[in-house]
Amino acid sequence: MVQLQWTQQDQEAVDRGRALAADAVQKAGNGHPGSAISLSPVCYLLFQKVMKTDPSDPSWLGRDRFVLSMGHSSLSLYNQLFLGGYGLELDDLKSLRTWNSLTPGHPEYGHTPGVEMTTGPLGQGLASAVGMAMAVRRDHGIFDPETPEGQSPFDHFVYVLSGEGCLEEGVTSEACSLAGTQHLGNLILIYDENQITIEDNTSIAFTEDVLARYAAYGWHTQHVAWRGNTADDYHEDIQALYDAILQAQAVTDKPSIIKLDTIMAWPSPTVQNSGKAHGAALGAQEVAGLKRNLNLDPDKTFDIPDQLLAYTRANASARGREAHEMWDIQFATWRKAHPERATLLERAQQRELPDGFDDALPHFDEGTAKSTRSASGAVLNALAPLMPELWGGSADLAGSTNTTMESEPSFLPEDRVTTSWPGNRFGRTLHFGIREHAMAAILNGISLDGLTRAYGGTFFVFADYMRPAVRMAAIMKLPSIFVWTHDSIGVGEDGPTHQPVEHLFSYRAIPGLAVVRPADANETAAAWKGILLHTHNPSGIVLTRQNVPVLAGTQESGVRAGGYVLSDSPTGAVDVQIIGTGSEVQLALEAQQTLAAQGIGARVISMPCIEWFQEQTQEYRDSVLLPQVRARVSVEAGSTFGWAQFVGDAGRCVGLDHYGASAPGAELFQRFGLTADAVVSAALESYAATHEQA
Repeated sequence: MVQLQWTQQDQEAVDRGRALAADAVQKAGNGHPGSAISLSPVCYLLFQKVMKTDPSDPSWLGRDRFVLSMGHSSLSLYNQLFLGGYGLELDDLKSLRTWNSLTPGHPEYGHTPGVEMTTGPLGQGLASAVGMAMAVRRDHGIFDPETPEGQSPFDHFVYVLSGEGCLEEGVTSEACSLAGTQHLGNLILIYDENQITIEDNTSIAFTEDVLARYAAYGWHTQHVAWRGNTADDYHEDIQALYDAILQAQAVTDKPSIIKLDTIMAWPSPTVQNSGKAHGAALGAQEVAGLKRNLNLDPDKTFDIPDQLLAYTRANASARGREAHEMWDIQFATWRKAHPERATLLERAQQRELPDGFDDALPHFDEGTAKSTRSASGAVLNALAPLMPELWGGSADLAGSTNTTMESEPSFLPEDRVTTSWPGNRFGRTLHFGIREHAMAAILNGISLDGLTRAYGGTFFVFADYMRPAVRMAAIMKLPSIFVWTHDSIGVGEDGPTHQPVEHLFSYRAIPGLAVVRPADANETAAAWKGILLHTHNPSGIVLTRQNVPVLAGTQESGVRAGGYVLSDSPTGAVDVQIIGTGSEVQLALEAQQTLAAQGIGARVISMPCIEWFQEQTQEYRDSVLLPQVRARVSVEAGSTFGWAQFVGDAGRCVGLDHYGASAPGAELFQRFGLTADAVVSAALESYAATHEQA
């Protein structure tokens, strides 16, 4: 046993932290004080005695990561950032949950120094932490494979703090099951089992043996029993928790969970161990009683002695400086020994494309036909040698989503490889299993790690299972990449359960997410370039199962602009404008020829990404979609909801506002009116309407 150095000042800092949490929520008038009060010693132990972090450089590459999965307990983190000197001051705690403060109601990545990810929706933090831990191993494999794990400058631990709520959410079951399969020994979860949620005692809904479940997942499990039978015999044994953390660090072949029994809001006098303390201010009388129980002055608020704050900040600074200096020496040795890898690291950190990228992108011949999912696979294989930082896989749909780079080893511990999927711990092909939600959250964790770009694929209809994590990627402005195939009724015989109808505009509704639906193979290649160039927001690429013709006139620059004139009016005059995406662009081109024969000039606009198009200047957008030509048609094999913003009140939409059916895809397009003839009819109607109004 390593003796923990725990001074009277440390204990006072813990107790002052409890009072600060109560004061901050009381001043705000709302918040979640209970767990921040009871978990004050846990977070103080991690930040002041355990983790390798540097308050002067919160984004230091060599740091350990801390994820507060129970984001409602934000003060658990904010207090440590204040006590450790990460940039938060007492006024920041006083401005909890107020406009433009550094202490929003739930931690926000990129907003508050020291916050590793945005947490709030329960379970997202823990699930993404699995991705962070996976990324550490991949980083090691790319940049320092010869060094034993745990001894490289690219190795670090990922610590997670969660409560019952996170473990009730299904996404953590998905992710933690995969973490056990992956032997993620650098992942350490401290699970606070206080038996309280908003609806009071967890026994009404959550009664399982959590440690038994995690043991079945393949985790190393420990139990630190702080909780007594009553509050009177409650005893916080900091040494026991410290010992458990050190033991977890020593277990390198399994992720670790430490179950910790606590009493919600202890030692508040009357509301401890109740739902009342979970999500509301305690009240002035209760806060005063808490302070009396802590031997603090009940009449003082936000009271932290200068000497105590100097002590905690000096300690955190000294530990961080020592760890950083030791790492700098190790990193300099690595850089000198591996200059080419150091160059790769710099490029990966900047998320820049490598030299030769454009030459490597495949080009597809006009007049041939290829599904865009197949074209996407060809792009990934072409980029594989140039971009070792690009990796990914699928939710058990590798053969259908074309997300496997040929001959690349799987990312698997040696005892998990199979004949079909050879690999190693540092491999490249990810196997998420049938876990779409966890896949998206894990991709976010990999993006947060910052050194690699990861993608994950599934059928577009199953993107429904991913939405909470995709939304989190957009909120955090992460460059996570979602590959969604089988994009329409073109799926065919699998029927309406597998045919996405409402999904395109459902996902386009997420602010900050780019939804890219290329028309053909060459647009697919251009779309991948655009996605990789967009480094501060997530992207979803939506791809066909069925073959589509390789079109004439596609433009890489136009794709990256989100929309462009693919084919202008054959008659010279533009009488009607047809906007298409994906496999329906070919219908627009066929309709253009039919209309020309009737003396109607049609401009065909390919709009693979509405979000990218809306980023362009008004001048560019007006040059593509002529404002003076009000006769317009949209054509897309999905819900017509949302197209009114482009076609206007005189326009017409060709789409699908009902579910599909089980039949060959080509037949479904005919039966449901997704045809060139339907586009022609819509164009004539819109043209007539605009001329009648004129």
